[in-house]
Amino acid sequence: MLFPSIQTYIEKSIERFDFIEEERKKILKQISQHIEKKNKEGKTAELIYVCTHNSRRSHFGQIWGKVAAAYYNIKNVNTYSAGTEVTAFNPNAIKAIQHAGFKTFSRDGDVKNPRYTVAFSERETPVICFSKTYEDESIPKAGLCAIMTCTEADGNCPFIPGTELRISCPYHDPKAFDNTPQQDEKYNERCQQIATENLYIFSLIKNK
Repeated sequence: MLFPSIQTYIEKSIERFDFIEEERKKILKQISQHIEKKNKEGKTAELIYVCTHNSRRSHFGQIWGKVAAAYYNIKNVNTYSAGTEVTAFNPNAIKAIQHAGFKTFSRDGDVKNPRYTVAFSERETPVICFSKTYEDESIPKAGLCAIMTCTEADGNCPFIPGTELRISCPYHDPKAFDNTPQQDEKYNERCQQIATENLYIFSLIKNK
């Protein structure tokens, strides 16, 4: 179902579950429990990954959340990403997901903030990525589980409309390594970490 390169990437990420710290696992389990609860109620789990500029970590979250749901065959899960400011899907982050095996296509001519189609399977619906705030019309206004992927966004967003559950789940920003020899390594590292943790979340859901 998944592209072979992504299947291999996932298998390697699953091998890293034991490296997730116990305190971190407690945070991730809260997200699992929310998705499982929605599943049992026959409702859709609406996951929104939030970071200040919606350019790197939040996109990784949206993409890998969708892939993890497909991999573990968890139905009725939608994933979104958003920020407190609009910028663009960062080229280094795009390079990292391409390294993981995703196929990306620019959907329009907006050179400042293009929409990208991110495909991971011939059968599954691709993820559409572009920078937006959490007030964008594409974001549901109710039933959200907000996953705060950076401490700055967590502090600057005291209230996100429509949120049922808010989880602080920050990741180090690979932006700190832009234009350095470690740039690609750090973006790939963050992509893999977010993949691993999203896969862990969905692996815990019992009513698959």
